[in-house]
Amino acid sequence: MKSRVYFTRVITPERVVDIYRKLGVELPGKVAVKVHTGEQGNQNFLRPEFWKPMVDAVRGTVVECNTAYGDASSGVRDHTDSHRRLLVEHGWTRYFDVDIMDAEGPDVVWPIPKGKVLKENRVGKNILRYDSMLVLAHFKGHPAGGYGGALKQISIGCASSAGKALIHSAGRTADRLKTWTMHASNVAFPEAMADAAMSVAEHFRGNIAYINVMKNLSVDCDCCVVAEDPCMQDIGILASTDPVAVDQACMDLVIRSDDPGRDHFLERVNSRNGMHTIEAAAELGYGSREYELIEF
Repeated sequence: MKSRVYFTRVITPERVVDIYRKLGVELPGKVAVKVHTGEQGNQNFLRPEFWKPMVDAVRGTVVECNTAYGDASSGVRDHTDSHRRLLVEHGWTRYFDVDIMDAEGPDVVWPIPKGKVLKENRVGKNILRYDSMLVLAHFKGHPAGGYGGALKQISIGCASSAGKALIHSAGRTADRLKTWTMHASNVAFPEAMADAAMSVAEHFRGNIAYINVMKNLSVDCDCCVVAEDPCMQDIGILASTDPVAVDQACMDLVIRSDDPGRDHFLERVNSRNGMHTIEAAAELGYGSREYELIEF
C-alpha cells in the first residue's frame, strides 16, 4: 500500500492540529515534540505561537539538541548556556517546557548495523525520557543538505553535538571542531542523514508522526544567522506517519509548482544532491517514496 500523506493549503496553527487529527494516531505517554527553535538573527523560523495549539494538543515537551558549529559567527546554539538564553529570547520557554536533550552527557549511542555510511548515531540521553515523538518540521532549503524536512528533523535535529559532527563528516569524527574540515561529500552526507534518521524512526516505531509546514520557503535553513528571504509563496501543510513519503510529497509540490521562485529553490536542492537523502532513506526501508496525497 502507498503511504498516506494528508495535505491542506490553509496554513494556520489550528490547521496543524486538524491535519494531525487526520492521521488518526494518538501518541502515547510522554511526548517529545521536535521543532527547530531558530538561530539568533534568523527571520524565517516558525515562532512558538504558531506551534502552541499543536504542542498543547499532545501535552508535549519541546525538545532540541545543541549544534556543532565550529566558530562563534555561526550562531549561539552550540553551547547549552547560550542556547538556553536564546530559547528565552525567542519565546519558547514562555509557552513550553523545553528540553535540550544533550545538555548533559553521556550521549545515547544507537548502533546502525545496516547503515550506508554510519555505524552508530549519537543522540542526547534525554531522548530516553519519551515514549513517543511528534516531528514538527519547517520545510525549507538547507545550505548543506539542499532541503530540510522531516528526515532532517530526526537526523541532524535529534543528534547531539557529537552526533551532528558524525553525520556531517559521514562517521569520520565526533569532534565538532574537526568536522567542518572533514565534511562529507554530497553523496555520503545525505546517506549519513538517512542512516541517522533511521535510528530515531525505528526507536519510536509506531509512536511517531510527522508534520511539514511549507511556509517561509527560503533556500536557507532556520539554523542560518543570515538567511535569504523566502523565494516562493507558501504552499501548505503536510502530515504522515511516513517521513520519506511526507518529504517526497513536499518536494513534488515544489517541482510541480509554477511559482517564479521554484527554479531558485530547486537549484539549492539539486546542487547539494538533496533528493538523495530521500532516495537513501527509501532504500533503507523505513519509508516509501510512493504515496497517496489526500487533500482536505
